[in-house]
Amino acid sequence: MYRLKVNGQTHEVDVEADTPLLWVLRDTLGLTGTKYGCGIAACGACTVHVDGTAQRSCVLPVEAVGEAEVTTIEGLSPDGKSHPVQRAWVELDVPQCGYCQSGQIMAAAGLLAGNADPSPNEVRDGITNLCRCGTYERIHAGVKRAAELMKA
Repeated sequence: MYRLKVNGQTHEVDVEADTPLLWVLRDTLGLTGTKYGCGIAACGACTVHVDGTAQRSCVLPVEAVGEAEVTTIEGLSPDGKSHPVQRAWVELDVPQCGYCQSGQIMAAAGLLAGNADPSPNEVRDGITNLCRCGTYERIHAGVKRAAELMKA
C-alpha cells in the first residue's frame, strides 16, 4: 500500500512497488490526461510534475515517489485553462492531433517554472518531448507566449 499526494489530494493505492506512476495515475486513480506513448521515457507523453519538476511517469516506480507532490495535467489549473501555458496553447491553436499535448504542456510549465524567459535554444533543449504531428514550431511559439502571459 502506498500513500500518494496527487493534485493536492491524498490517495492510498494498493499496487506493486515497481508499478510505473503512469499506470497508477491512469488505471488506479482514473486520471487519464497523462498519456502512454513509449514506455521508455523517450517521448514525454507521460510527463507529470513531481515536486514541481517535470518527470516521465512511465519509468518512475510508485515506490520512488514517496512523499512527493505529484501534479498531472488535471491538476495544473482548477478550470483546465487558466495556467498560462494552457491559455497560450488555446490562443495559438498549438496541437494538431493533441495526443502528446498534455505531456508537452507539463514539460513547458516545468521549464517556465525554472526559467521565466527561456531562449529558443533553452526551449529546444528543455522540452525534449516528441510530437508525431511535428507541431514543434507551434509548441515553441506557445512556450514564448506563455512566458509573456506569465509576465503580465
